[in-house]
Parts: sequence; C-alpha cells; structure tokens
Amino acid sequence: MTVTILGIESSCDDTSAAVIRDGTLLSNIIASQAVHEAYGGVVPELASRAHQQNIVPVVSEALRQAGVGRAEVSAVAFTRGPGLMGSLLVGISFAKGLAAALGVPMVDVNHLSAHVLAHFIRRPGEAFVPPAFPFLCLLASGGNSQIICAYAYDRMEVIGQTIDDAAGEAFDKCAKVMGLGYPGGPVVNKLAAQGNPRAFAFSRPQVPGYDYSFSGLKTSFLYTLRDCLKTDPSFVEHHKADLCASLQQAIVDTLMAKLAAASKDLGIRQVAVAGGVSANTALREAFRSYGERLGWTIYIPPLAFTTDNAAMVAMAGYFHYLDGRFCSMDATPFARVTM
Repeated sequence: MTVTILGIESSCDDTSAAVIRDGTLLSNIIASQAVHEAYGGVVPELASRAHQQNIVPVVSEALRQAGVGRAEVSAVAFTRGPGLMGSLLVGISFAKGLAAALGVPMVDVNHLSAHVLAHFIRRPGEAFVPPAFPFLCLLASGGNSQIICAYAYDRMEVIGQTIDDAAGEAFDKCAKVMGLGYPGGPVVNKLAAQGNPRAFAFSRPQVPGYDYSFSGLKTSFLYTLRDCLKTDPSFVEHHKADLCASLQQAIVDTLMAKLAAASKDLGIRQVAVAGGVSANTALREAFRSYGERLGWTIYIPPLAFTTDNAAMVAMAGYFHYLDGRFCSMDATPFARVTM
C-alpha cells in the first residue's frame, strides 16, 4: 500500500510543507519571512501573522509540485513543538482542519527529533545510505545545541546540551554587534572565509560532561570589541573578516570537542550533524577532518535540510504512520521540550 505523508512545519519563522511518498521526498516548499530583518531577530507576533498568510499557498504548492491530489494523502504530519507558541498554533490548527476535511489521521512530530531524522530523507534517483542505529547527532541551531544519541527513530536521548546560549544564537548576537544584520550566521560564514581564524583568542567555556556553554564566548567577544574600539573606532570595519573567522573557529572547536569526547566514551563512530548551524562551512570541514582522523562514518545533510523544513517533519511522520502512532484532535502545541 502506498503511504503519502503531507508534512507541515511552522515552529519559528519559516512556513514549510512537504510531501513524502513511501519514504521518498516529492516536494519541499519553504516560505521565509524577511519582515524580521529590520528588528534583528524573530518577532513572534509578526511570525504568526506571516504563517497565516503563507500556509495555504505553501501547502497548495507542495501538493502541486509533488503531483499529489488531496485524496491521495494518507496522513498529515505537523510540528507540535518546541517552538514559538503562536507559530505552532497556526500549523497545528491548519493540520487539524485539513485532516478532518480529508478524513485522514494526524501525526504530531517533535521538531528536534525531526532534525535528526532529516538524514533518512531519500530524494528521487538519489543513492544514499542512512545512518544505522545507534548513532550520535550534533544538533546545532539558533535555539538548540545538543548531542543526541539516537537508538531508534522514536527513541533518542539528549546526552549533552547548552546550559545557556545556543551556537546559532552566539553567531547571530555577535554578528548583530558588528552590524552584520540578521540572520548573522550566514554572513559570518561568508566573511570568515577571508579571515584568519587564529587572529583573536576568544574564550572557550568548559562545563562538565557533554554540555555546552556559549555565553562566556559571547562575552569574551563583546569585551574584545569594547576594548579595541576605545583606541580604534573603525576596529570592527578593519578587522571584520578576522573577527568572524576567529569567532567561527571558537564555536566549531567547542562543538566538536564535546562530540568527539561523547563518541569516544560511548564507542559510537556513526556521527551526524543537523540543524541550521550544520550549513556552516567550517563545521562541515571539521566534521570531515574529525571523521578521517577518528574513523567516524559521518553524515552531513544537504543544505536544503539544514534549516527548518517540512521534509524532515514528513519523514518523521512517515515512520510514525508505519507504526500506527497517531494523535487526537485535542492535541495542543508545546513551546519547550528536549526530546
């Protein structure tokens, strides 16, 4: 029997819909929200309003590109959380209405586990080998920095996570004080390619176990700018590339050191990376370097699956559907959770 899953993602500021049939991705549509650039970060109220405007055309386009009629949809999968409550409410409300109209079940998906399961998305005509359980996954994004041990698609354990800022948040906040705009991560990545990653020595906070801390690194960065601007008002402009390269290197070194320790201690050499920060060039290069040196089998997602997207939601929904794990119409979203 053919299983066709329509996935809906609306956890933050991207409205996305995707269609997966029997594990193969047929479409993945994402509508981003440029309105937040003027504010230097996501404004929740504006995000939820934009989702309301975008969700109908995004879902329609996903079905059109997939060549799938509404009557062919087996289930509707949606992000239940974590995320912005207003944004999540738009997605879950639309999913409920559509599922009721089509007479199909709903599947609720954890946003974080969906990022991990992005490594199982198969595109038409693509030869790929997904990770075998168990494997480790570094989930690094604007809101999360976690090391996850995946034992099965529905059994994951967070063995390390940030105790304050996430890696992506550190990128964005440091970029903001340099006047690089929002989101800052991609701009830092681009400028870092032109700079010296050893030009500045920023703090690399150490916390016990596999947990992360980026607040100290961010503070170290801010103090460096404060002190240097006293003697050279044009310091940032003159050293922008080196600042970006040094900041990026500090974040990547911090992420990889804990991941390598977890791999060694647990004896797991299948290692993946996911989340928005996994699009960072230096992090991808570090993954390849660590993999060669430590004998890892590494899994790096295509760029299309690094940021928030509905393909990963549909993929997670597909696994849940096969096991008959559905949710009821009284399901409510949740803003915070780990796994």
